[in-house]
Amino acid sequence: IIDSPPSLSFLTINTMVASDKLIIPVQCEYFALEGLSELINTYKKIKAVWNPELDILGILLTMYDERLNLSKQVAEDVVNAFKNKVFETKIPRNVKVAESPSFGQSILHYDLKSQGAQAYLSLTKEILEYE
Repeated sequence: IIDSPPSLSFLTINTMVASDKLIIPVQCEYFALEGLSELINTYKKIKAVWNPELDILGILLTMYDERLNLSKQVAEDVVNAFKNKVFETKIPRNVKVAESPSFGQSILHYDLKSQGAQAYLSLTKEILEYE
């Protein structure tokens, strides 16, 4: 597993060239849809030229807040565009997830019982069932 920054830098491009599958996290925010579009275009170019084996394993909706219409709309737009490529699991907006890096810990080590940690465990199960 290679985690790359949320940009289309050389590091991200090299990561895609070296990978078999992508998990694309998408924040449930308006501008994330524009970034997703650019990332998909880059993915298609890399697949065509440097890595024909590269596939999208799934798109992960993050910072999802079911109380906000914007989150719901972004999630709906992503599902409409990518259908079965969107993971069922959504990572909720969660204070514990935001705090854990400042303590140098993953969310699973920082607060395993938090809603965010439980969502990541659910995602892990979903990926394992798929693979």
